[in-house]
Amino acid sequence: MPVAEYTGRDTGTDAADLPPADAVAWRIGAWDDRPFAELWAEFLDTVAADRVRAVVIGNWWGSGHYSEVRPVLDALVASADRLPALRGLFLADVMPEECELSWLRMDDVTPVLEAYPLLEEFAVRGCGSGGLAFRPVRHERLRVLRFESGGLPGETVRAVGASELPRLEHLALWLGVEEYGGDATVADLAPILSGARFPALTHLGLQDSEIQDEIAAAVASAPVVAQLTSLALSLGTLGDAGAEALLTGQPLTHLRTLDLHHHYLSDAMTRRVCEALEPSGVEVDVSEQEEPDWDEGDDSEEEYRYVAVSE
Repeated sequence: MPVAEYTGRDTGTDAADLPPADAVAWRIGAWDDRPFAELWAEFLDTVAADRVRAVVIGNWWGSGHYSEVRPVLDALVASADRLPALRGLFLADVMPEECELSWLRMDDVTPVLEAYPLLEEFAVRGCGSGGLAFRPVRHERLRVLRFESGGLPGETVRAVGASELPRLEHLALWLGVEEYGGDATVADLAPILSGARFPALTHLGLQDSEIQDEIAAAVASAPVVAQLTSLALSLGTLGDAGAEALLTGQPLTHLRTLDLHHHYLSDAMTRRVCEALEPSGVEVDVSEQEEPDWDEGDDSEEEYRYVAVSE
């Protein structure tokens, strides 16, 4: 679905010139420095709000200093009855030039999901260091859940694993680094990896992690893999040890795609992965091969790998 920016009536845009309310995902930002609540109320009064199917919340503080997100979340909850057709919601589509991810103020996003029982896609950007939180929830209609984070708290990961989401098909968790609140462990992922929690799941992304090798080793024997058509272990610090675990674990040849981009595999291991899976029709993404940094100490060299998204 194409995205249309709602910039407000004071830009000279007439309601008659806007696309049909249900034909686009509406992005609401506040670059004109108007209070978000004012712009949001105007948006609901200008478009046919009862037909809006998707909303993207961008920068809510304008060109000034970034601000707390709680009023934005409260406004979304309070507007639920105005948006009965809403099926997709993306919170904090904010670029680095607007605010670094680690500085972004987030909060408990669970009330927003609970306010929209017909929502099918819910995506959130934020870090534990900025207050991102989530509680276990039951939601009958959610098909896609994404947390894009430079530091996803273990508590949030456990809450996802404890949630009842019978229709969930696509789950993507950017786990990030401990420095920005990403303290999730492989043990926190156990309910997700068991395969029993989300019976409809066909895509799993456990990405952007500084423990990507450990995650790959757990995935290699995880029951959930048998039901997947696509698997993403990208954006993190995956190295030869993690790839070896994947190759010697359960078969992956039933997958349509295996996304490993932004990795630290050697040339030889990269070839092994592709040669093992591509003849079976698996589309393997091993782009963005990274080189580790080395710290030469007095007695040894220490290797440093970096995730794609942290600060």
